[in-house]
Amino acid sequence: MTSPEVPSVPVDEVPAEPGSAAILLDVREDDEWQLGHAPGAVHIPMADVPARVDELDYDSEIYVVCRQGGRSIQVVQYLTHVGFDAFHVVGGMVAWQRSGRPLATEGGDEAKIY
Repeated sequence: MTSPEVPSVPVDEVPAEPGSAAILLDVREDDEWQLGHAPGAVHIPMADVPARVDELDYDSEIYVVCRQGGRSIQVVQYLTHVGFDAFHVVGGMVAWQRSGRPLATEGGDEAKIY
């Protein structure tokens, strides 16, 4: 899913090691996060982003991911509106898993997005 007015990047353009210059923000729900997520990602469910926006760094590029792209587009629209340099990750975590990028879980179980 894409939107012409939302900055978007394919999965392979997301920095491999999120850190101070880049944040991978996962906006899926808790149950989705627990099934599998990108190592080093920050988890803030979509509905909580406005209340927790101060947990994000205005000096970092923020790559926003959800399952397939619908929620991340909305979050990128919000973040860019309030002054962040944010990008929608096209295809979300489904594309992440399909591309072979690493996945993690909290309990060490096998990670699975789809």
